[in-house]
Amino acid sequence: MALATKSLKKTNHWLSTPEKQIEVLGDFKKVGIRSFGQKLAETDLLPLKPTSVEVFQINVGKMCNQVCQHCHVDAGPDRKEIMTRDTMQQCLDALADPKITTVDLTGGAPEMNPDFRWFVEGLSKLGKQIIVRCNLTIILANPKYNDLPSFFKKHNINVVSSLPSFTARRTNAQRGDGVFEKSIKALQMLNEVGYGKEGTGLKLDLVYNPSGAYLPDDQVVLEMEYKRKLKETYEIVFNDLFAITNLPVSRFLDYLVRTDNYEEYMNELANAYNPMAAAGVMCRSMVSVGWDGYLYDCDFNQMLELKLKNGVPDHVRDFDYEKVKNREIIINQHCFGCTAGAGSSCGGTTTK
Repeated sequence: MALATKSLKKTNHWLSTPEKQIEVLGDFKKVGIRSFGQKLAETDLLPLKPTSVEVFQINVGKMCNQVCQHCHVDAGPDRKEIMTRDTMQQCLDALADPKITTVDLTGGAPEMNPDFRWFVEGLSKLGKQIIVRCNLTIILANPKYNDLPSFFKKHNINVVSSLPSFTARRTNAQRGDGVFEKSIKALQMLNEVGYGKEGTGLKLDLVYNPSGAYLPDDQVVLEMEYKRKLKETYEIVFNDLFAITNLPVSRFLDYLVRTDNYEEYMNELANAYNPMAAAGVMCRSMVSVGWDGYLYDCDFNQMLELKLKNGVPDHVRDFDYEKVKNREIIINQHCFGCTAGAGSSCGGTTTK
């Protein structure tokens, strides 16, 4: 992929709107595949319904210090959408429900939200398990972020960070010049305060996603290789590696269309449909909260602006646990990405 410096939205790209992306995804007959709904029906999973609501995944803003080539959020320095403290308070009010045990903070770079630390402190007081999806380079981007490893440690945050490869060439090609070197330094800083080390309870997980139009390799094999290479070369340790499939949304969809890989990739995803993976998709145990407080089934639906519907409150200020738990999950063709092969979720594969 050619490196970009601006978001699709900033450049008024034709795929910068959810409507255009859904239009492309909706022409599945031209691609030569069946609808995702038909696949679910064939395996007795339609309508797709939640099994619980244990996780609140909250996007606190689309601003980021990087412009990654695969980013489904279309995040970057030019994105100004930021969750306000008022909306964060509405999230805290909804999270008073003890049945929701985990809060997964995403961006952009979530740490760039000016109320990020205030929000984390509020979540800690509620006793929630907190995940922060840290892009690593933010720790070195500005002196005010240099103490993030200690802040994460103070609140026992599970740090989840993307590292597309244990080599500089592949990582920088996907995430930008110099990103690999800064990521390695940030990982060493996290290790220094105890992250990833046995007996500390400080969990550091890495995320792998393919650099091109293909499914990820076996997660277990990848984890073993990452652990060996990072330990041998940089003395870095971590807990788990998550292999995540690139979904045909936003910048990755642009890449697929631009390189004439779209039809082949969608066929690969559809042909690899796994009913066991479909049964374990992450949307069945979570709800996604947008930077403006609107509710979605998952982070990908959020980027396509597919809000909750059919009588279910679609904003966090009106959150109703029972209605959200009993909702019908909204599906589209991008969902094939989460159900292909061993499955894909924000926590890696969904089948063992």
